[in-house]
Amino acid sequence: MTIEKKVSFVSLGCPKALVDSEHIVTELLDAGYDVVAGEAPADVVVINTCGFIDSAKAESYAAIEAALEDHQEVIVTGCMGADAADLKRRYPALKHVSGPAEVAPVMQAVDATVGHFDPPALTPAPAGEARVRLTPQHYAYLKISEGCNHDCSFCIIPHMRGPLRSRGIDDVMAEARGLVEDGAREILVIAQDLSAYGVDLKYATRSWSGVEVPTRLNHLCEHLGDLGAWVRLHYVYPYPSVDGLIPLMADGKILPYLDIPLQHAAPGILKAMRRPAAAEKTLERIERWREICPDIAIRSTFIVGFPGETDDDVGTLLDFLDAAKLDRVGCFTYSSVDGAPANALPGQVDERDKLDRQEAVYELQAGISAEILNQRVGQTLRVLVDEPGVARTMFDAPEIDGVVHLDDATTPVGEFAWVKVERHDDHDLHGSVVGDNLSLV
Repeated sequence: MTIEKKVSFVSLGCPKALVDSEHIVTELLDAGYDVVAGEAPADVVVINTCGFIDSAKAESYAAIEAALEDHQEVIVTGCMGADAADLKRRYPALKHVSGPAEVAPVMQAVDATVGHFDPPALTPAPAGEARVRLTPQHYAYLKISEGCNHDCSFCIIPHMRGPLRSRGIDDVMAEARGLVEDGAREILVIAQDLSAYGVDLKYATRSWSGVEVPTRLNHLCEHLGDLGAWVRLHYVYPYPSVDGLIPLMADGKILPYLDIPLQHAAPGILKAMRRPAAAEKTLERIERWREICPDIAIRSTFIVGFPGETDDDVGTLLDFLDAAKLDRVGCFTYSSVDGAPANALPGQVDERDKLDRQEAVYELQAGISAEILNQRVGQTLRVLVDEPGVARTMFDAPEIDGVVHLDDATTPVGEFAWVKVERHDDHDLHGSVVGDNLSLV
């Protein structure tokens, strides 16, 4: 008699961590385990943690404590697992702790915790078949590298995930093709630093589709653009190499969308953060990008309340935002992270001042966003339907940007449609479907 063993899985954190979770879940299913949602009872709970900032760590702690209070056997992996000794001191009952993107140790720990069982007979997956995905079927994240070589003073990602380790372009393309064949209509390319892709491999060439292709971001984007899906880029450092991507956007190879975490605009704060680029040069480059690709949408994130930040520094940031007219902006108040060098910097900012500065950024950006959304009114845009009656344009990434509310819910989820934009609210567009994924009517 076959006995089915259940593994409860909890996935926390960013899209990069989500991809790690997908690989672990795929291996668990292939090994014959029944994987259920985190709140369901099971033989063992696997928690993929996030430890980037204090609020993320608190969420991870809460998930671990909830599982232990339910008298579950708990296995922890992910970013917080990079400091295994600390977690084991805090939670001695944990069965296993391992770091991010470590699939094999998790599998070994699950096997050891559950004990021997007779898994059901499985048919081997065809070569190149896509992994199990925790996103909707019509879009997928594609992680092209692990780790980071930067030493930003507020960040401990290199400590948690290690130095940059790029995947060969042939490996990435094989996975991307499998995802598209599995139904993905949109590929979201992610890494801690997309711009650095391939530098650790010295841009080594790999064979793909009968040709030798360098492991570089622009070459990857060219080939991804041949797969027939939307291709969206996340977490691009503002280096000159980004300029080579803009013509690909103008030609329709990849979406005219850049997610560039600029973090600040004041030179002194950027230096203290150990971040690249200067605001003036960034403005010049954004202007050139828009000359080449007028439709380009730029998303960025910023930190206010960084140690030593003055009112003048905030004014510089506001002036930059007013000039840059970015499509989407996220603004976070500085939060100390254990082990980050910025913790020791002088001039810590009062929490109330941080919130006031964040509000000033959002108040300014709200007016800019309204102007941009108003320009969409009257346009006919191609959208991808995420759920009945709700879609996204090429200018909007899932879960972090705006949506388009449709006048009806008949277009199937995961299909493209053409929509006439009729109005907007503070963040979203509203419109009528005027054509299917092939043509306008």
